[in-house]
Amino acid sequence: MKKPKKTAVSAAQRKPRAPRARRRRYAIVGTGGRSQMFSKAILDTYPRETALVALCDPNPLRMAYHNTQFKEKYGAGPVPTYAPADFDRMLREQRPDAIIVTCMDRLHDHYIVRALEAGCDAITEKPMTTTIPKCRAILDAVERTGRNLRVTFNYRYSPARSTIKELLLKKIIGDIKSVHFEWLLDTVHGADYFRRWHRDKRNSGGLMVHKATHHFDLVNWWLDSAPETVFGFGQLAFYGAENAEARGVTQKYFRGTSPEAAGDPFALNLKDGKGLEGLYLKPEKHDHYYRDRNVFSDGISIEDTMNVLVRYRNGVQMTYALTAYSPWEGYRIAFNGTAGRIELDQLEKSYVSAASGAIGKSFSHSQRITVFPHWEKPYTVEPPAAIGGHGGGDAPLLADLFAPGRTPDPLGRAAGHLDGARSILTGIAANESFATGRPVRVDDLLALP
Repeated sequence: MKKPKKTAVSAAQRKPRAPRARRRRYAIVGTGGRSQMFSKAILDTYPRETALVALCDPNPLRMAYHNTQFKEKYGAGPVPTYAPADFDRMLREQRPDAIIVTCMDRLHDHYIVRALEAGCDAITEKPMTTTIPKCRAILDAVERTGRNLRVTFNYRYSPARSTIKELLLKKIIGDIKSVHFEWLLDTVHGADYFRRWHRDKRNSGGLMVHKATHHFDLVNWWLDSAPETVFGFGQLAFYGAENAEARGVTQKYFRGTSPEAAGDPFALNLKDGKGLEGLYLKPEKHDHYYRDRNVFSDGISIEDTMNVLVRYRNGVQMTYALTAYSPWEGYRIAFNGTAGRIELDQLEKSYVSAASGAIGKSFSHSQRITVFPHWEKPYTVEPPAAIGGHGGGDAPLLADLFAPGRTPDPLGRAAGHLDGARSILTGIAANESFATGRPVRVDDLLALP
């Protein structure tokens, strides 16, 4: 029996294919090591959903290095490059949907506000900005334009910290009354802030803003509250020329790559034949930015030893300490509640890895969550395994940014402009308290909802 002939199907009879979604267009402003986490995600992890359409940076050699890496690693063609003076022209020519801001902290506000005003959304590295006037300008721009601003608090997404949020939501230790939080940076990672542009408080807001914004955001998120009053002490007690001389340290050199720095464990040699050399050493002839300054030299205006007290709007009190010259790296946090206590201890090892796109990337050596109920036996809670940078937080953050909606987020980990503001307000208030010796009411700096 012969098979019936196939009947031709007209175009009108065919079931229409769903149109392929347009890829969302991104431009990156600031092409230091941190930018690589985002460029890799766009070009390698989410190429069907996203497109990298431009780079903007004052150093053309650094942008050229990135384009070389894009071709070698991802087979991607060169991305158009622009100087900061041509930022507006970049917006007109490349028509990005969103700007990713990974430049020096003190410049975040300029590019965020300009992007929002041009009709783009913005994604910014932490901290959102460094001062109250700049924070106010960003908040006004969001309100005025109706555009979206995301702050990349990847710490919220790490398994251990997400597990803490789940335990607090379940109220297994009742209502939280106090928090004790200590963060230790070791003599590799901690020292790195005293080599580069962060050492100038005008650039970074100091570690209370640049680094601790992560920690203050975690506490705001964990407690579902915001800081009310802040008091603290801070000093430069270890790094810097004066402290080194008082301890009898006599090594005098300008930078870690110089021969005079050989043998100093605090020196960073950029001649690694990899990312540090390509991103910083070779391009420095253009802008004279030295990534490897001596941590025991003059010109450091940030603190390395900080102790802070915070009272939150919901009445919770926190003691917080940040030390930037510890022999080991990690943190300890404890929540005291009306029905018990939760402790999270994590030992980390960090290193400088600009070539991988994650300066300060962490690998967990040990991690423990312990619950101490009143009148009952303590027990441990095992969080999911942490894979990747920032305690396993980078990958889920990037998925949330570039493939939103794929994974439910019942913990509310996505952070917006108000989260960014609340996190830096604790650090800015702490800096003012350091300077005046007095408690600071956060609403006197900037009143937020």
